[in-house]
Amino acid sequence: QVQLVESGGGLVQAGGSLRLSCSASSGIFIISTLGWYRETPGERRELVALITKDGTPTYGEAVKGRFTISRDNAKRTVDLQMNSLKPEDTDVYYCHSHQPIPPFVDYWGQGTQVTVST
Repeated sequence: QVQLVESGGGLVQAGGSLRLSCSASSGIFIISTLGWYRETPGERRELVALITKDGTPTYGEAVKGRFTISRDNAKRTVDLQMNSLKPEDTDVYYCHSHQPIPPFVDYWGQGTQVTVST
């Protein structure tokens, strides 16, 4: 069992920045693909960014060029630096970890609210 705990959400004005951080309770973190997703109530959870165990990132189209994902395997953390925030970035952001060995479980954090005001 892996526990993921997010921090860093909050309220920011459009154009501002926030940094989200997620810490993991298990060492299996270091071989897992990690990611950030976001969700508006009633809508599908949307990919924000992924990072492989080797550090290769992938970004959702809506955040390319504005957000940066990074990981620190020694600290078991994955961060999301969010710049040039827009009101449409307002959502609950979830940290995700995919365990690449049996039983191939997906883990989710509890979510952190990001609100971007105009």
